[in-house]
Amino acid sequence: MATHTRRASVLLLSALGAAAFALTGCGQAGSSGTEAPPTASGAGCAPVAGAQLVVLADDKKLQNADNVIAVANAKAASPALLAAVDKVAAALDTPKLIALNKAVEVDRKTSQVAAQDFATQAGLTSGLSGGNGPVVVGAANFPESRTLAELYKIALNAAGFQATVQTTGNRELYEPALERGELTVFPEYAATLTEFLNQKQNGKDAAPKATGDVDATVTALKELATKAGLAIGTPSQAADQNAYAVTKAFADQHQVKTLSDFAAKCSGTASILAGPAECPQRAFCQPGLQQTYGITFGSFLQADAGGPQTKTALTTGKATLGTVFSSDGTLTTN
Repeated sequence: MATHTRRASVLLLSALGAAAFALTGCGQAGSSGTEAPPTASGAGCAPVAGAQLVVLADDKKLQNADNVIAVANAKAASPALLAAVDKVAAALDTPKLIALNKAVEVDRKTSQVAAQDFATQAGLTSGLSGGNGPVVVGAANFPESRTLAELYKIALNAAGFQATVQTTGNRELYEPALERGELTVFPEYAATLTEFLNQKQNGKDAAPKATGDVDATVTALKELATKAGLAIGTPSQAADQNAYAVTKAFADQHQVKTLSDFAAKCSGTASILAGPAECPQRAFCQPGLQQTYGITFGSFLQADAGGPQTKTALTTGKATLGTVFSSDGTLTTN
C-alpha cells in the first residue's frame, strides 16, 4: 500500500486469515477473498476531478482499529513513563496526525521541529513528573513514526527522563528489542501489533483477534503484550489505517461524508474504484465494501495502495473512490 513498515504491514495482514472474513461476514482487514465481486447494480456516481481529497468515514468499521498506541518494555513501564506517553495519546486525533504528517511530508519540516511545534501548542510538557534515568524511544523508518517518537521524547524529558530516539528496522527486529529492553517504548498501531503478536505466539494461521472495535482490539492486545513481557498505553483517537477517499468536489456535490452515504447515493455502474491490484480479491477492499456496505462498482482501476497513482486517479477524475491511508498528510480535513 505504501513503502514503509507499518503501512506495508496492513496489506500483509490483509492477505492473511481468510477464514475470519468468511466467518464474521463483516470484511475485516486480514483476509483475501477467492471470488470476484458481484456485478454492479444502480446508476452509481461518475468521478469528479478536484485537487483536494477527503476520507469517507468508515462508519460500519470495515477496517481494523489501527489507533496509535504506545508499547513499552514491561519492566521499564513505570507509571511516570506511561503517563507521559498517554499524554501524547490524549493530545492526538486523526486530523492532528494528518497535520503533523503534512508538516513533515509536504511542508518539509523535520520530525523534531514538527513535534516541538505541536508539543508547544498542545502543552505536552506540563503536569508530568516522576521520571528518572535514560529511556530509548524507538521509531520505525518512516516520517510518521519518527514524529510520534519525537513527541514521546518531549513528554518523557518533561517528566524527568533522559530520553533519546533510535530509528530501527522493521517490526520483526524492533519488537524483540522491546522485549529484551534494548528499546524502552515505541509508537505502535493497535490492530497491526495485535495481529503481529497473535501470529508470533499462536502461529501464522491463528484466528485474528483485531477488529474494527478499538476497545476489543486493545483488550486482546493487552493479553498478548503481557505474555511477551510488554505493556501498552492508552490508545489515541488518532488512527493510521486503510481508508477510502473521494475528491472534496465530489463529496460536496453528492453530500457524502461516510461510506454509508456513498452506498446510498453512489453504488452502481458509473462508480469506479481505484486501488492496488489485489483489491478485487481482498476482504478489506472491494469485497469488503460490497459485503459491509452494499457498494458495487461498474469498473475497477488498477493503481497502487494509497500512493500517487491512486491519488492522481481521483484528482484527475478517473476514479470515484480510492484506497488511501487515514493519516495521509495530503488529505483535507475540513
